[in-house]
Amino acid sequence: MFKNIRKAGSISSLISKRLNSNTVMSSNLAPLAANKVKITLRPEAERNQPIKNEDLVFGKYFTNHMLTINWDDKQGWHTPEIKPYGNLSLDPSTCVFHYAFELFEGLKAYKSLKNSEDVIMFRPDKNMARMNKSADRICLPTFESEELIKLIQELIKLDKDLIPQGKGYSLYIRPTMIGTSEGLGVHTPDKAMIYVICSPVGPYYKTGFKAVSLEATDYATRAWPGGVGDKKLGANYAPCIKPQLEAAKRGYQQNLWLFGPNKYITEVGTMNVFFAFKNSETGKKELVTAPLDGTILEGVTRDSVLTLCRDNLDPAEWEVNERYLSIDEVKERADKGELIEAFGSGTAAVVSPIKNIGYLGQDINVPLQEGKQSGKLTEDVMNWIADIQYGVVQKENWTKIF
Repeated sequence: MFKNIRKAGSISSLISKRLNSNTVMSSNLAPLAANKVKITLRPEAERNQPIKNEDLVFGKYFTNHMLTINWDDKQGWHTPEIKPYGNLSLDPSTCVFHYAFELFEGLKAYKSLKNSEDVIMFRPDKNMARMNKSADRICLPTFESEELIKLIQELIKLDKDLIPQGKGYSLYIRPTMIGTSEGLGVHTPDKAMIYVICSPVGPYYKTGFKAVSLEATDYATRAWPGGVGDKKLGANYAPCIKPQLEAAKRGYQQNLWLFGPNKYITEVGTMNVFFAFKNSETGKKELVTAPLDGTILEGVTRDSVLTLCRDNLDPAEWEVNERYLSIDEVKERADKGELIEAFGSGTAAVVSPIKNIGYLGQDINVPLQEGKQSGKLTEDVMNWIADIQYGVVQKENWTKIF
């Protein structure tokens, strides 16, 4: 037994030395540099043409070019390449396939409604910061955020004609980082790749801005304390599909994820979630979302909702809080007539109104405006964010216009 402990200790020591060595070496590695980009254009005759807005399906169509950047632990970041969209070639033993060394981001670029020549990226610095946090958590290399933003801008400029025009339409941008070391040993990757692809998109749901039904889910867990629920890793997503299919069999479109004995609400599907209440005694209203305790994804749209609500809502009438909220509290307050509305928030759909929640064999009904598919605050939030994304309203440091 003691021999095994000593062996485990020596292995830990070796891993620690290797990580420390990589940390020391990192200062001598080449940084990511946008000014070194190499561009190879797809021949004109082979280029995709713009898709009509009414024909767009979320994530189905892609632009003509992609960005790839390789990294290794001896050189650092290699020359960035913008080249025709195409397949990646990877050895079957590549570590991303076996041990989930993979992370991604999702952000959007928009054609300005004030000047159709302008392209607007919405809060890309937040996505880059989160991408670096995800990379650090799974021992992939970090990078200079502003340099990757510059490279993404160059990529977008090449395919600017494929960005759909109009409110509700945008270019979805998917930066991804994978470990590319070959071999079946489990260790820190000594090679990695960032690649970025772009997809012209319309509304995430074909039904448009329409309220969805949820099933409160406690038999499966999206994330847990000490885990990686606050990182945007591909490994967080695949396990959530089966519970969604189970919910769909019972007539619900998404899962409302619960956690722990108190059945705290964490997220909805792959989005952050907000609830609005009115205190029947004081008349004061409250907007609530779960706190960032390590189990909640640090959503860029979540942060935008909180900031805009704190800026725009009258503090004499509203409180905006990040606190724990149980499904039992939601049910109790709905029964008392204190539940005003609820919505999810995320990059793809921006905000998604909620109309009911299945819990313990009954539905908790969420109020909607008469004749509409959302509550009033949900509608306001959607418009506040869209006005910034499409250049109607300027908010300092929230957009990059080029």
